[in-house]
Amino acid sequence: MTARKNGAIRVLRVKKGERLKAIYARLRKAFTAEDLQKYTEIEEGIPMDRVLADLEAIQREETQERE
Repeated sequence: MTARKNGAIRVLRVKKGERLKAIYARLRKAFTAEDLQKYTEIEEGIPMDRVLADLEAIQREETQERE
């Protein structure tokens, strides 16, 4: 398998008549720590306090409109 450049998708070349078991074995062997890191990184999100404040503001607006 060739090395990835800038997170590009690798092309899996499959030989004609190759069994599925052999294809999966090659994929497992080619799976690197870098590939795993992509799925285990913790991404920065929106702070819960901000989300809660936004929801409370929306609720206040909606209850004022109904009254």
